[in-house]
Amino acid sequence: MPHSDATETRPEHDLLGDRAVPSAAYWGVHTLRALENFQISGQTVATSPDLVNALAAIKQAAALANRDLGLLDAERAGAIVAACEEIRGGALHDQFVVDLIQGGAGTSTNMNANEVIANRALELLGEKRGAYGRLHPNEHVNMGQSTNDVYPTALKIAAWWGIERLAGAMAALRGAFAAKAVEFADVLKMGRTQLQDAVPMTLGRSSAPMP
Repeated sequence: MPHSDATETRPEHDLLGDRAVPSAAYWGVHTLRALENFQISGQTVATSPDLVNALAAIKQAAALANRDLGLLDAERAGAIVAACEEIRGGALHDQFVVDLIQGGAGTSTNMNANEVIANRALELLGEKRGAYGRLHPNEHVNMGQSTNDVYPTALKIAAWWGIERLAGAMAALRGAFAAKAVEFADVLKMGRTQLQDAVPMTLGRSSAPMP
């Protein structure tokens, strides 16, 4: 992916006026405002990759739904979907730069996602970042959506993925304990539990997972 020199900027506009955004950034003016307004925890959305991937999954699903409803043309929808798939594959996570803690209902996080996806989609269409006349973060990437829906849904999806990994890790840990129980089945030790204080038991028994 091409990157401009970090010292160069591009102009972007919002309801508050015009601002210069670094040309190398995939985020835009709304994210810039959030960076200025919410310097709270020092941890960015990028530190939670499950959340980034969940946001991309929602934007991808919305683009496909809007395409099927005839609200979004196939070319724009395809570019948005491709950008989302790249993000879900691990690309551009460093562009999710807003603070995890912010005012509002997660609007800045939602807009950070919209802008990153829009600017990558623009590149895929052969356009420059910030050429929102062709594909807009709000009008196209965020079409038919509300932060009040996107953000809690993304949090639930991210939590689900995290829980799935935790369950897998816990299963692996249980298997490791079970293997040690067999390995140490003949090793005697002194029991140190409430009801078996100083009673000999095997190390394998003490390693066995609870049923």
